[in-house]
Amino acid sequence: MTSSNGIEARLQRPLDFLVVADHAENLGLSIALDEENAEVLANDWGRGLFDVFAPRTHEAVAEAYLYWASAFAFGDEGDPLAATSLQETMWQRMTEAADRHNAPGTFSAVIGYEWTAGPQGNNLHRVVMMRDGKEQADQVVPFSSYDSEDPEDLWAWMERYQEETGGQILAIPHNGNLSNGLMFDDVTRSGEPLDAAYAERRMRWEPVIEVTQIKGDGEAHPMLSSDDAFADYGTWDVGSFGPELKTPEMLPREYAREALKRGLAYAEELGTNPFKFGMIGSTDSHTGLATTTEDNFFGKVSLVEPTADPVRFEEQITGRATPDDPSDDIIHAQGLASGLAAVWARENTREAIWDAFARKEVFATTGTRLRVRVFAGTDFSADDLDRSDFAAYAYENGVPMGGDLSGLTEAPKLLIRALRDPDAANLDRVQVIKGWLDGNGETQERVYDVACADERAIVDGACAGAVGNTVDVATATYSNAIGDPFLEAFWVDPDFDPSQRAFFYVRVLEIPTPRWTTYDAVFFGIDLPEGIEPTHQERAYTSPIWVTPAS
Repeated sequence: MTSSNGIEARLQRPLDFLVVADHAENLGLSIALDEENAEVLANDWGRGLFDVFAPRTHEAVAEAYLYWASAFAFGDEGDPLAATSLQETMWQRMTEAADRHNAPGTFSAVIGYEWTAGPQGNNLHRVVMMRDGKEQADQVVPFSSYDSEDPEDLWAWMERYQEETGGQILAIPHNGNLSNGLMFDDVTRSGEPLDAAYAERRMRWEPVIEVTQIKGDGEAHPMLSSDDAFADYGTWDVGSFGPELKTPEMLPREYAREALKRGLAYAEELGTNPFKFGMIGSTDSHTGLATTTEDNFFGKVSLVEPTADPVRFEEQITGRATPDDPSDDIIHAQGLASGLAAVWARENTREAIWDAFARKEVFATTGTRLRVRVFAGTDFSADDLDRSDFAAYAYENGVPMGGDLSGLTEAPKLLIRALRDPDAANLDRVQVIKGWLDGNGETQERVYDVACADERAIVDGACAGAVGNTVDVATATYSNAIGDPFLEAFWVDPDFDPSQRAFFYVRVLEIPTPRWTTYDAVFFGIDLPEGIEPTHQERAYTSPIWVTPAS
């Protein structure tokens, strides 16, 4: 296909499934403007917006976006197009397109949308994902943040959807790094402390979160995980979309690993865990292009699609609403060509994929298509890694990512397999991240290297030395002369205490490769952006497996 700036765009390999999750707030408005929709033009606000958009230049489109955003983010009168049928019309066009492109067994076009709540500019966005087709989806109009910015109101609408249509639905919070501490807060949006009922509702409707995307990586933060050498990846930890300054106290309520740990403490206190989620990646691109490879990255929005123009690197993506203070602005060059959601499902259908999300048998990657699988149980042995019926045996005798073990009297044994993306880089290492609640009620964490490429030994729980780096920055190339295409591990927790709540998830690291900004610099013959590392290590994160004591 042809991108907005005229460059031909194509994925190296097709995706297996896709949720095209447009914003519910004035859904399809850009299409309506382009088509000169009569209802929009008959609306006073809509006519004003169209007049700004009418020249159809990049500058006009940018001005039109600001015109809309000022009404959306700062307006006091709700949806300026509420009196029109635009929302319903565009929703039905979206569901029709999804049904038309859905090809069970080959490609699953999943119906969904984005609920774009952002109180005071702090990101609480959710992608709402349906198991159903057009017939059920068309019985509703998407619940938007014009209706409410409280996730509990969204969950109530989702419950009504299921009751009234017989369908099934879930929501996926965006990575929380731009929420200024609201995503995994200790109080509800109405200011009440979290209780068991809230925890149960949240995990019923939001079993999975997004931990990596263009706007940064939300798995861990170096300030929170100071002993983790790989925690500082794609870190966006200044500003949000509003005026509030980000403070260090907000960080524990923004990052997934810390939320998982705090969830253990809540489980001890409430008897149920509000932060017991699986993990995926997604792009959050606004180009219509799900491009996540570093050498084929089409950017966050159409304005920053591939070009030698400085806007590609320098366009501000986020930052506090303080134009006179750019110190906490984040520019497009700091964005990641991330991420992807991967599921373990028996078939490529909407239903099977949705079911995998619901049971948390999903994992995240930063854009690469490496594969990782983990099972935990007490009866596994190292020999089980090489079984011809590996998956069937592991399901029968253990639990997969997203699963639970309880009442163990001995340490869980993990079977882990990781396979590189055949079109990408070799693997550096496989790690197990453990979080637990100690005897004093304090949360703890540790990262264990459990498999190391190039026959490196594991010394005190860590690979002996770095894997190396073959990247030639001047040519944006690398070699798979280092690393391994496949790594596996049988791992037994050496520090297991059956009286403690814990979780385990797997992180897989690739060898160093060029960043998208490095590919751009070589392709367009321009300078690398200042302050941006030319290489990085792509990765995958599995959903956790939780261990709960007998009492």
